[in-house]
Amino acid sequence: MRTQLIPAAVVAGALVLGLTACGADKSGGKGDASGTLVVGATPTPAGEVLAYVQKNLAKKAGLDLEVKEFTDYVLPDTALQQGELDANLYQHKPYLDDFNKSKGATLAAVTEVYLPPLGFYSKKTDDVTKLRDGATVALPNDATNEARALELLASQGVIELKKGAGVNATPKDVAKNPKHLTFKEIEAAQLPRSLDDVDVAAINNNFALDAGLSPKKDAILLESAKDNPYNNVLAVKQGNEDDPRVKKLAQLLTSPEVKKFIEQKYQGSVLPV
Repeated sequence: MRTQLIPAAVVAGALVLGLTACGADKSGGKGDASGTLVVGATPTPAGEVLAYVQKNLAKKAGLDLEVKEFTDYVLPDTALQQGELDANLYQHKPYLDDFNKSKGATLAAVTEVYLPPLGFYSKKTDDVTKLRDGATVALPNDATNEARALELLASQGVIELKKGAGVNATPKDVAKNPKHLTFKEIEAAQLPRSLDDVDVAAINNNFALDAGLSPKKDAILLESAKDNPYNNVLAVKQGNEDDPRVKKLAQLLTSPEVKKFIEQKYQGSVLPV
């Protein structure tokens, strides 16, 4: 993976250091249904969904839930692999699989929760098919989300990818580029800030929402939920899938109450599974 840590990630790193001292100790450990379940998440929408569960559903279900927020895509998985978290919610399965492969990690998906559709945003055009010749396209610099963005562009006929590129596609896999687009790889959290400097940017849902963008209203191209492999999942370290606290949280996250919360709060910008 090509992810680079940035100053925002350093802030999240401080949270991880704190987890070593308190998160793991507070957890009741595998199989202890009474211990605190420490779950990592990015602030939006994962952190908000978990906060809703924590405030409205967890206590009644007998679950002691603690949420730790991170501002990048690497540290939540690193902390989970190191045992500083019991679970996390923020990523899709292809990203988790790539993290396991590239980092030698052993994380597992427990259940799908919602789809935060990736979209293209621009201050210079309202249609990706009308991009100027030589336009600059900003892409997330982590492997799976970069491929996801390229696949979305290809779905509109803007580019054509090499056959079989799939979830591992990079700009090197662009077989046809009739508009002579220039691709700029940027750390995902910084993409909203790039909009003044590029013609169009592919921005992950959580970072779009954090920047005050509405995926449903502001994206000039947005993923469809149909047959989408990028639903976000509740993840744990392999071997902890049957932890009763994890199973309880999985049930709450896929409950009618959470479905209603997601639909009402995000108005189509985040889609419950």
